[in-house]
Amino acid sequence: MAATPQNPAASSSRRKVSRHRGEGQWAAGHFTPLNGNEQLKKDDDGLNVRTRIETVYSKRGFDSIDPSDLRGRMRWWGLYTQRKPGVDGGKTAILEPEELDDEYFMLRVRIDGGALTTRQLRVVGEISEEFARGTADITDRQNVQYHWIRIEDVPEIWNRLESVGLSTVTACGDTPRVIIGSPVAGIAEDEIIDGTPALEEIKRRVLNNKAFSNLPRKFKSAISGSPLLDVVHEINDVAFVGVRHPEHGPGFDVWVGGGLSTNPKLGVRLGAWVPRDEVADVYEGVLSIFRDYGYRRLRTRARLKFLVADWGAEKFRQVLEDEYLGRRLTDGPAPEQPVQQWRDHVGVHRQKDGRYYVGLAPRVGRVDGATLTKIADLAEAHGSGRIRTTVEQKMIILDVAEDRVDSLVDGLEALDLTARPSSFRRGTLACTGIEFCKLAIVETKQRGSQLIDELERRLPEFDEPITININGCPNACARIQVADIGLKGQLVVDDRGEQVEGFQVHLGGALGLEPGFGRKVRGLKVTAEELPDYVERVLKRFQAERTDGERFAAWAARASEEALS
Repeated sequence: MAATPQNPAASSSRRKVSRHRGEGQWAAGHFTPLNGNEQLKKDDDGLNVRTRIETVYSKRGFDSIDPSDLRGRMRWWGLYTQRKPGVDGGKTAILEPEELDDEYFMLRVRIDGGALTTRQLRVVGEISEEFARGTADITDRQNVQYHWIRIEDVPEIWNRLESVGLSTVTACGDTPRVIIGSPVAGIAEDEIIDGTPALEEIKRRVLNNKAFSNLPRKFKSAISGSPLLDVVHEINDVAFVGVRHPEHGPGFDVWVGGGLSTNPKLGVRLGAWVPRDEVADVYEGVLSIFRDYGYRRLRTRARLKFLVADWGAEKFRQVLEDEYLGRRLTDGPAPEQPVQQWRDHVGVHRQKDGRYYVGLAPRVGRVDGATLTKIADLAEAHGSGRIRTTVEQKMIILDVAEDRVDSLVDGLEALDLTARPSSFRRGTLACTGIEFCKLAIVETKQRGSQLIDELERRLPEFDEPITININGCPNACARIQVADIGLKGQLVVDDRGEQVEGFQVHLGGALGLEPGFGRKVRGLKVTAEELPDYVERVLKRFQAERTDGERFAAWAARASEEALS
């Protein structure tokens, strides 16, 4: 199996050691730290910071935190300082980190596969109410994020989460992040294969494992056996997608090297079919390649996507087989294209056991602790003990008897958590934005909610699938490049010559059905105030010009710049 050295030099004995700096790859003998982040990780493993949080920082307070822990290692346990209130977007790239830092934290709870019990959800809600001023956003990677967390409260929060089997370990940092999975794994009628056993085995191997706690940068992964391709597999570092091999039956197709941010790349297929009981081996092999061969010299090139782009799929597969697996992988087919554009599981759907699951749509992932507790109560009152989160900032209640579905849907409506959302509510996604994020330039969550209301009022009959993704900065946490309408926050000049919040527009991106990046129209920027007018105008032109059955992304690719402006 893959080499898993505590000391990177231990893996170099069988490889030629080079003296030049190169890209900072351990496998090429480049062990000398090449930037501040690499030095920080060499000085002390990020996982070790937990002890200092529990024994020192939580007792002595914020001012006692070592800066290397505060802006570095604490991420290994899901903690980021949040943005100081009142710092406008124009100062984001100007101020020093300590000028942007508030004395409160974002804390990310990892929810692998989006799987929660109602008991776990209730604890998540209670922590939100008691320690996080009610905040509890659902992310587009199935996690929950708190804000306003005091360092003094972190040990107690950990105790409560871990008492119900949840954790914040490696929810951030240069580590294996949450493993996203199909939220209907094991229950959907149309499922090709249930990836849950593989996901659980990966967790057993990598979580809290110092062999994988010093990666070049973050590592994102996904597993799904759903034909809907419901885990945005194209933009993960490694992804396993359910397929049926003509000889071997159901298994997984392997993808590597996807990622967005400021240099987006879609993942590529290795052309390999992997049975479920070997998924964890392949995952560990890919993870080890990233650790050993990943570029550590420059943070801007430290994601796996750059290595894959340089090597190509054929070489990557060969290194995986020869150096890490010690065996050849079986060639296999590509996944079939999904038959529908929506992949969020919203609405009422029959399970393979005859019961039903109900997908509900919070507004841009924004909920609060009291609402989460009410969802847990409502689910239990209708016979369910299981909840799921999705990569579209949605939630699903599982295992509802047919005669209880209507009552559950009505109860959700009373909480403003509709299972029958408009296309705008269903398709609008937003990152954290300037309210809490130190990288953001503009506000996103409230803007997204207001946009939903305006579009529902102005275009009440619009029922086409449409995705509107709103990001507060260029880093694409909200996947702006692969949305029908992607909005990248920046400061723009309005008609009065004043600098105001606004967005650069990307049009026609997609995942699943003909995946690709959105088109940027030269000079097309809109102020936040003009945003509803702009989106309404573009959608009306789409309706007027589209051919029969044409999707927005296809229309945007061929439309004139005038039509998109």
